Amino acid sequence: MAMPRDIAIIDTMIGFPSTDRREVYKFLAPSLRDAESKEDFKMPAQYMFKDIPGEIEEGVDAVAVTLDNMDRYGVAQGLINVGNETRDEPRRAITAHPDRFLGLVDVDPRQGMDAVRKIRKFHDEFGIVAVSSFPSGCETAINAAAYYPVYATCAELGLPIFLTAGVPGPRVPLGPQRVEYLDEICWFFPELTVVMRHGADPWTELAVKLMLKWPNLYYSTSAFAPKHYPKAIIDYANTRGADKVLYAGYFPAGLTYERIMTELPNIGLKDEVWPKFLRGNAAKILGLSS
Repeated sequence: MAMPRDIAIIDTMIGFPSTDRREVYKFLAPSLRDAESKEDFKMPAQYMFKDIPGEIEEGVDAVAVTLDNMDRYGVAQGLINVGNETRDEPRRAITAHPDRFLGLVDVDPRQGMDAVRKIRKFHDEFGIVAVSSFPSGCETAINAAAYYPVYATCAELGLPIFLTAGVPGPRVPLGPQRVEYLDEICWFFPELTVVMRHGADPWTELAVKLMLKWPNLYYSTSAFAPKHYPKAIIDYANTRGADKVLYAGYFPAGLTYERIMTELPNIGLKDEVWPKFLRGNAAKILGLSS
């Protein structure tokens, strides 16, 4: 069960450090109501994390910092949000290092057809390989009508969608991210690949049941330090779910690569599962060579 060291890891959630973390999460500010979230936290789920990666100084190249971390810890490719219009690093990174970075665009379904146009625009201009969305942050349930044009567009273009599922870390209502809503989406859009992000907690057993039921539903390990990966998910990966669980870190939002890669070898995956977890499953759903 030892973690192999010769796999070209694909990290399905990675970003770039900033000089002001508050700016990164400014989009969520209107939804936050408690004083601690609005005044004290530099990231909206700060209460959940220890040793959050530090901010960088002015003049430091954020892309170079991320690449250095990837190189030191064996991460060959990272899935990044190139649709963030407040920062130039993602688009600069994917243009300068297309062999290292894979494009994703995050969308808000409340934008209606503008969300659809955004997906198509970044698909044409940057060759994105996936789409993501944060239902609680968008105050829109996973199975709400507003999401259907987004899902249909992803299905048409052959793009998987990564959806935050379960209780959100930021102090916003959990209602939009109830895991049972995925049942309807997987049924209505059998051609759409759906990947759960951020744990599906506390409904991990339900998440496993739904992955057993639906061939188009997957799980990624983003936002959880490896020692906190849900037992139900590890047990599933070691049995019938070897092809359904894929690695995602959380650098630099909440976790350092040092912590991730120190804890990761101890999660208890079987020898034959590691290659799929670290690369093969992501390569398959993102349309890459394994």
